[in-house]
Amino acid sequence: MKKLLSLVALLASLVLVACSNSTSSSKSEAQSNWDKIEKAGKLTVATSGTLYPQSYHDDNNKLTGYDVEIMKEVAKRLKLEVEFVEMGVDGMLSSLNSGQVDVAGYSIEKDSKNAEKFLFTTSHKYSFGSMVVRQSDDSGISKLEDLKGKKAAGAATTSYMKVAKKFGAELVIYDNVTNDVYLQDVANGRTDVILNDFYLQTMATKALPEIPVKVLEDVYYNPSESNFAIKKGNTVLQEKINEQLEAMRKDGTLKKLSEKFFAGQDVSVEKDYDFEKIDVSDVE
Repeated sequence: MKKLLSLVALLASLVLVACSNSTSSSKSEAQSNWDKIEKAGKLTVATSGTLYPQSYHDDNNKLTGYDVEIMKEVAKRLKLEVEFVEMGVDGMLSSLNSGQVDVAGYSIEKDSKNAEKFLFTTSHKYSFGSMVVRQSDDSGISKLEDLKGKKAAGAATTSYMKVAKKFGAELVIYDNVTNDVYLQDVANGRTDVILNDFYLQTMATKALPEIPVKVLEDVYYNPSESNFAIKKGNTVLQEKINEQLEAMRKDGTLKKLSEKFFAGQDVSVEKDYDFEKIDVSDVE
C-alpha cells in the first residue's frame, strides 16, 4: 500500500513538474518574442488601407485612420517604429500565424472560434451592425428577414457576411476593395446590400454623397467591439499593447483620435445598445 501511495505521489509530482515546465516555456517564448521585436525596434502591423475612416489613404495618399493612428501612438510609446502591411482581412490571421506581422487590424469576437486561436487587445471601438441599401427602394429590405435572396457584398470571413448568410442572402465576395466600389455596386444593382459597422457605413456614405445609397434606419443588430489581433502565445506583446491602450484611454488620446476620424463622436466608450444579438456560431 505504501509503495502504491509513493507511486501515486511520484506521478503527481511529475505532472506538476511537466505543467510547470510548460508554463515556464510559454512565458519564456512570449518574452523571447517581445525581445525580438524590441531588438528590431519595429512593430509590424497588418491593416486594410481601404476601410474608411479606420484605415485608408488620404488625399496625399498617406495611410491614416483611427486604427492606424492608434497603432502609431502605441508604437511610439513603446519606443518602436511601426511598419504597416496592407492586406485584406482574409489574409490577416494567417499572416499572424506565419510571423509576417506582429499585430493585425482584425477584430476578434470574444465568443467566436477565433477567440480560442488568437489573442486580442482591449477594445478601442464600440459599435453595432447596420446595412447600406439603395436610396430609391431600400433594396427591398425593411428587416433582417428580407435579406433572403438578396446579394450581400463583403469580405469572405467577416461576422457580417455570416449574418447575411444566416438570413439567406447570396454572398458576393470582395477582396479588400475601397468603399466607393462597394457603394457603387449597390447603387447600380450589382449587389443589394452591405452589412457592416454602423459608424464605418455612416462615414462612408457621407464621404461619398454622390452615390445614391444610404444606411437603412432602425435595422440594427449585434453590438460589437473592435480590437487588434495577436498570435496565440504572444502574451507579453499583448500586455504591452494593452498597457498603452489603457493609458491612451485615461489621458484622452483615444477620445481625441475618435472625434477626429468619426466626426466628433467618441466610439472608444462602451454604450448600452439594445439591439438584437444574432448567433452566427453555427454559420461556416
